[in-house]
Amino acid sequence: MTLPPVTLTPLRSADWPAVHSWASLPEVCRHQAWGPNSEAQSREFVRRAVEARAADPQVRYPYLVRLGEQAGDPVGMAEVHVRSRAHRQGEITYALHPRAWGRGVGTATARALLTVAFGELGLHRVQATCDPRNLGSARVLAKAGLREEGLLRHTALLRDGWRDSLVFGLLAEEFGPTGLGGPAGQDLADC
Repeated sequence: MTLPPVTLTPLRSADWPAVHSWASLPEVCRHQAWGPNSEAQSREFVRRAVEARAADPQVRYPYLVRLGEQAGDPVGMAEVHVRSRAHRQGEITYALHPRAWGRGVGTATARALLTVAFGELGLHRVQATCDPRNLGSARVLAKAGLREEGLLRHTALLRDGWRDSLVFGLLAEEFGPTGLGGPAGQDLADC
C-alpha cells in the first residue's frame, strides 16, 4: 500500500475548530485519559500547544495533519515531544479524525513525525505508546517502523479503569534509507 501524502503544519490558535471536530468524538478518545472534549477544552488544549511552540527551550512540536498539500483537508493533530535533550530522547503522539482511519494516514503521519524527530531535531531514540486494546494504533506504529518493546502496566486512569501501555521505540540508525523503517513515504508493504 502506498501511503497517502500528508503535510504537518505548525498548529495555530485558529485551528481549534478542526481539532475539536475529532477531539469531541468518543471513538477518538476511547483509549485516552482526555475527552470527549467540550469546545472550551479543545480551545484550551490548542492554546497551550501553540504557547508550547514559543517556549525556550522548545520541547513540544505540535502540528495539524493535512491530507496532501498545506492547504489540504485537516484530518488530525500530531506532536513530537522532546523528553530529554541530553539523551536525545523523544516521543510521538497523534490523534486522527475517524474519516482518515484505515487509509494509511496514521502511518504516513507517524513517518512524518519520525522525519521531524530524527532529521530536524537530531534525536537518537523515539518512542510511542498505545493502549493494547487499540489494535489500529499498534498496527500504525509497527507499519511506521517502530518496534514493540514491552508493556507498562496501569499507566493512565481512564473512564473504564486503569490503562496499560504498549511501548514502541525506534533508534535513529534504524530509520531512513538504510534502516528498517525505510525512507518516509516508502511503500511499507516492501518493508
